[in-house]
Amino acid sequence: MTPPPEAQPQYSRSELTADEHERLRALSTQFGTILLRFFERRVKEKAEAEDLVQEVFERLVKRGGIAHLEDARGYLFETAASALVDRARKRVSRHSEQHQSFDPAVHASNDFSSEQILIGRETLSRAARALLELPERTRTVFILRRLEGLRYQDIAKRLGVSLSLVEKQVARAAAYLTQRMGDE
Repeated sequence: MTPPPEAQPQYSRSELTADEHERLRALSTQFGTILLRFFERRVKEKAEAEDLVQEVFERLVKRGGIAHLEDARGYLFETAASALVDRARKRVSRHSEQHQSFDPAVHASNDFSSEQILIGRETLSRAARALLELPERTRTVFILRRLEGLRYQDIAKRLGVSLSLVEKQVARAAAYLTQRMGDE
């Protein structure tokens, strides 16, 4: 009696034969340090370089056919270059430079007491009311810029107005909200 299909083990392309496992071990021994140095010259942190080396070998495993790889050095460094390009693309698309790492010394002191939460909600409510007091176009421009993160040029194009007008509207809204929030 054979087990039902869902109970049978699923084999992926990334599983290695014994020959491929040995070849991967040999490639790791031969090129691991070289790849690490390659990445260390191109990235800021050693941990990131180590992750990239791991990614190269992971891609090699996913590729399969390791035992019959003819130009291993060329393939590894081509894969390494691709890994760097992919990492750079991810950083740009995810705005990595704008992220702030969690630092327990700095962030652990945040007070999430019910009083602080209430104060935060009241501040947000005041800001929303002040925002609603703005003229509609000024409010729209401000929201598109500050909350949606659109560029001035994109806002001007979307609304069919001049770039100068967009800049003035954002400045007016910011000044009004700053003054309004300071008054209360």
